[in-house]
Amino acid sequence: MTDKTLDVITIGRAGVDLYGTQIGGRLEDMGSFRKYIGGSPTNIACGTARLGLRSGLITRVGDEHMGRFIREQLVREGVDIRGVNTDPDRLTALVILGIRDEEQFPLIFYRENCADMALSEDDIDKAFIASARALVVTGTHLSHPRTEAAVLKAIDLARKHGLRTALDIDYRPNLWGVAGHGDGESRFVESAQVTAKLLSTLHHFDLIVGTEEEFHIAGGSTCTLEALRTVRGHSPAVLVCKRGAKGAVAFDGEIPASLDDGQAGEGFPIEVFNVLGAGDGFFSGLLKGWMADAGWPEALRYANACGAFAVSRHGCTPAYPSGEELDFFLRRGVRRPDLRNDPELEQIHWSTTRHTRNAGDWSTMRVFAFDHRLQLEEMPGYTPARGGAFKELCLRAALRVRDGRPGYGILCDNRIGRAALHAASGSGLWIGRPCEWPGSRPLKLEPELGSDFGRLSEWAREDVVKVLCFCHPGDDAATRAAQEATVRRLFEAARRNDLEFLLEVIPSKVAPVDDTTTATLIRQFYAAGIYPDWWKLEPMTSATAWANAIAAIEEHDRHTRGIVVLGLDAPEAELAASFAIAAAFPLVKGFAVGRTIFGQVARDWLAETIGDDEAVAQMAGRFARLCMVWDDARSSAGGTPFGTQTDAAAIGIGE
Repeated sequence: MTDKTLDVITIGRAGVDLYGTQIGGRLEDMGSFRKYIGGSPTNIACGTARLGLRSGLITRVGDEHMGRFIREQLVREGVDIRGVNTDPDRLTALVILGIRDEEQFPLIFYRENCADMALSEDDIDKAFIASARALVVTGTHLSHPRTEAAVLKAIDLARKHGLRTALDIDYRPNLWGVAGHGDGESRFVESAQVTAKLLSTLHHFDLIVGTEEEFHIAGGSTCTLEALRTVRGHSPAVLVCKRGAKGAVAFDGEIPASLDDGQAGEGFPIEVFNVLGAGDGFFSGLLKGWMADAGWPEALRYANACGAFAVSRHGCTPAYPSGEELDFFLRRGVRRPDLRNDPELEQIHWSTTRHTRNAGDWSTMRVFAFDHRLQLEEMPGYTPARGGAFKELCLRAALRVRDGRPGYGILCDNRIGRAALHAASGSGLWIGRPCEWPGSRPLKLEPELGSDFGRLSEWAREDVVKVLCFCHPGDDAATRAAQEATVRRLFEAARRNDLEFLLEVIPSKVAPVDDTTTATLIRQFYAAGIYPDWWKLEPMTSATAWANAIAAIEEHDRHTRGIVVLGLDAPEAELAASFAIAAAFPLVKGFAVGRTIFGQVARDWLAETIGDDEAVAQMAGRFARLCMVWDDARSSAGGTPFGTQTDAAAIGIGE
């Protein structure tokens, strides 16, 4: 099967889940929601992709904001979207749901004439199906003649091209029209019509998965063993029956006298927080084992572990583990039953899935830092309005140099640079946003964050929380404790809001430094429970200092995004020398430089000796030259710069 480029294709529902964030209350009383992608086949496609399978999805989404969100999020998750078609006439499906307790999960499906229920035979591409090793169907799309025809065409093509086929019964009574809109959480309503439809299709599958209630509807009996025997009479497929807290069992032959006689896998004693989406997480783990021919006990072990993650966290797809997280969990085992509160596990989950929140290939970081506030405010001619206008010119310069290519970013504040910050959102730039009160030591934060940092909830999800801390290993105990406590509170608030975190440390402004100074500070912050996604470090003059700092990071967090080098208003020649040393270390991704680029330009512009266009041209030229200096340093060190090198002349930037 060397011609197979995909492992699994799923087909069926795709929608947006709006999850209530208040736990234990009625859906009527929810005051805020979190937005995730949803729909059983969509969840499974993402869950398997996180586990390392090459996954694709066949569905439809609307030609609007939520449809684009689904497509973009699937790409971030690593799912092939060639089979995701955009419906010009219908809206993307929506689900509003909440968590009342471990048994109750009120939800409302908004799926009347939705995009994914318009899936038709025309959406099924022969070549796309043929490219996969397995096809996974979910039962909802057998409920309507048009979607059923699409599913049956996909199954027929799968059989012709040697794919394995699997069915997730996925019974939602109100989606079959046998329960009302207010009964979205209902898992079982008897229906002879639904049973007949399912029984007529079961012979198509090699694997059939469902809860006991789902096998009840498929087999037409509320006795699980009797239902399983009816299903067996219509299909030779392996049957996997999920039993909640009792785990799951697989039957690859005749149905025995007891469910306990089926093949089982290791289970995990965990606290149930949210049962929604657990079955899709379970199926993702099962597919990992099935596609590797691991044997049913091992496949069920994967499935049970993935289901355990799902029931312990908020949301469906966001809860599912990465392959590395799953491997770690299976090696280490359960330390505490509420997995979402296991710090070690949550750190691995965050760091191995954060690309699904803030996507981009940041293997090289060329960052124009114009988040400065105090330095700009002290310049003659500054007013808040003039300062804001200047930062918009800085953004124009950054975008000119970027010219649509990846690997570029900005640092911009919200107090002076709000217009530029908001304009940058969605541009493809990496965006860092400062939180410290300029020049403060001990560290104080911008009042706009709120005393409990609650205003982080208002930030764009792509913004990276950046904080600068002037600190030194020689700090007295009280100063160190106070600063670390402030940084940790901010770090934890960033995580609560799914925002990445950048920690900048500058010890040289406090006291003399040597080759161990920065490494010591890094270890101190990790010891305080702070795990930055990014480090921003001042240029170090020796390779030994850099090696020590990087060793300190990697011994605590080998998943960190990396390091960017700050400029400290150094001349270009000094920056080039520091880049030459830093670029030899792959963990150093690039630079974040500000005043070297904009300092003199800002003074001239505020003095009205140059205009807007000249200011943009000068800053773009300086930024472009620094980008070339970094790229040359990386190439000389034996690395490969990300994308083509920035050529100032080629993009029309003068000296």
